[in-house]
Amino acid sequence: MASSSFLAVSSIVFSVLFFNGMVPMHVASQDDIISTVCKKTRNPSFCFNVLNSAGTTDLKGLAIFTLNLANNKAAQSRVLAQSLESNATDPKLKERYATCAIHYNNVVDDIVDGKNYLGKGDYNGVNTMASIAMTEARDCLDSFMQPPKDPSALSGNGKVVEDICNIILVIANRLLGRA
Repeated sequence: MASSSFLAVSSIVFSVLFFNGMVPMHVASQDDIISTVCKKTRNPSFCFNVLNSAGTTDLKGLAIFTLNLANNKAAQSRVLAQSLESNATDPKLKERYATCAIHYNNVVDDIVDGKNYLGKGDYNGVNTMASIAMTEARDCLDSFMQPPKDPSALSGNGKVVEDICNIILVIANRLLGRA
């Protein structure tokens, strides 16, 4: 008898809390936030993989996570481009790798600026810097449109940097209330 009274009271308390919004529905809202962001990116499956590993669904937290990820990947790409440049024997490839190293150095700077804007709550600034970083990564990729093709992993890295920056753009737009 006591256990059925306890269950009835527990059920009532839960119902009151649930319907008054006191019990957060984290699972649904987490999926909704990630889904909403990723649907607006150009590579949704990549976005889902990235954001599901973030450990947060807070938009600012996602912005920090993706900015850090873009920074790390761009820094790796810069180091790779510098290494490829120093080892390249083909003068065209050597020049392209040198140019890519400069582009990825700019991407790193742009992402750092984006982090600073985020810290100030300037989401337009975050958006602008992510867009510029995306263009810099694309410029490196475009340099390999003519032969000789890039035989390294640099092109793959560039695509990843672009996709991460695209996620940052969508998150910044959400923070601005545009998306």
